[in-house]
Amino acid sequence: MHIGILEDDSAQQELYKLWFNTPPHSCQCYGTTKGFVDALQKERFDLLLIDWMLPDGSGDVVLKWVREHLGWELPVIFITSRDSEVDVVTALRAGADDYVVKPPKYHDLLARIESQARRATPPSLLKFGAYEVDQERRGITVGGKAVELTQKEFELACYMLQSPGKLLSRVHLLEKLWGLNANVDTRTVDTHVSRIRRKLEIGPEHGWQIIPVYGWGYRIEKVGVGEAADKRGKSAKAGKAPV
Repeated sequence: MHIGILEDDSAQQELYKLWFNTPPHSCQCYGTTKGFVDALQKERFDLLLIDWMLPDGSGDVVLKWVREHLGWELPVIFITSRDSEVDVVTALRAGADDYVVKPPKYHDLLARIESQARRATPPSLLKFGAYEVDQERRGITVGGKAVELTQKEFELACYMLQSPGKLLSRVHLLEKLWGLNANVDTRTVDTHVSRIRRKLEIGPEHGWQIIPVYGWGYRIEKVGVGEAADKRGKSAKAGKAPV
């Protein structure tokens, strides 16, 4: 589980890194609301830990942004020294999934994270337009036709399809899918993205497109029906197949 943490106390950040930067978890810590929100627009997290009082704002404002822009599926746990009943109720009503009073205890916090992870676990069968992902059997079909993929190709396709509109860096994909200490470089990511694009025929005709972002990584986006038809029309006029 990849955890995004908003905490301005450097000692507490180091403690979180010690706790959650070992498999099966990883984490990134941010000390300001601006840095945290910027990261949320570029990187996909499985769960967020948010402090309330920050140097440049407050956690409840960040929580509101998360719910408005990232939806209600992403689990959020507030961790703060504010312990009044009013504060707890305010955070929960604003969209927090859980509330922990500082100082957090490792086993208690880990249990709460695991509980939220179970709640957020997607069903075994997922549909993304023409793509159907069977996580239990580890297979993907396109328009009902099964596609043969390697394990890493399957994992990469699943992860990207569940992150529409997110800018996913090569380094993040490498760490998330190959592990923090994997003896591979970012070219491996490029190779696998190219393979899943070809094998799954990812393009406007199937309602999706993968956009490379120079010097950074990739973003997968849904393509509207009208936009897909327009692209096919332009390709036909140019005398070439759409890509």
